[in-house]
Amino acid sequence: MRMRRKKNLEQRLADCGDKIIYMDREDRSFNAIDTSEVLDLRKLFNNDNPVHLEIGCGKGQFACEIAKRNPDINYLAVEKSSNVIVEACEKALEQDIPNLIFMRGGAEYLECYIPHNSIGRLYLNFSCPYPKKSYASHRLTHTNFLKIYEKLLVEGAEIHQKTDNRNFFEFSLEEFSRYGCLLKNISLDLHNSDFEDNIVTEYEAKFSSQGFPIYRLEAMFRK
Repeated sequence: MRMRRKKNLEQRLADCGDKIIYMDREDRSFNAIDTSEVLDLRKLFNNDNPVHLEIGCGKGQFACEIAKRNPDINYLAVEKSSNVIVEACEKALEQDIPNLIFMRGGAEYLECYIPHNSIGRLYLNFSCPYPKKSYASHRLTHTNFLKIYEKLLVEGAEIHQKTDNRNFFEFSLEEFSRYGCLLKNISLDLHNSDFEDNIVTEYEAKFSSQGFPIYRLEAMFRK
């Protein structure tokens, strides 16, 4: 079901100013590699701090909380929907979080905006599982996306994934393994594990309250 367009959406987006970067591409494919708009991250954040990336930030609960906890790390938070990202951005502005910038658009365009070897960690929190097999290439852990992440991440950087969908989690494990990634800290029930410092997302709170186990992993590319 499509989300109803929010009232005064365009004005609310405009009020977010340069807190949102718009990844608008005419060529909607993985071949749309144009480096003319690659960001100068040092200029963007006005410092040389490490940069971490979240893809699919939703309403920004995770992004805002982790950025507040780690003021010496810069965060980029990506979300496709204007309806959703505007709430995340407004939340960050209200809480005055200077080390968090949002990017609206699809993950397939990240290579056009983010420099290679610049991201110190990637978060994939409750990505859409696209349950139909015919839509497998849309999943954010599909090989097509892993190829992009490998270029963006610095050597030794980790990918942290959480999901409530077991089939998607198993798919992710297979894709990471097939790609040759190192896997660690795999959990089939995060909330009943001894993992510390977990930041609960909006979806995570909803699913766990309904009794669904939360699956988590960490992956790293072999360099």
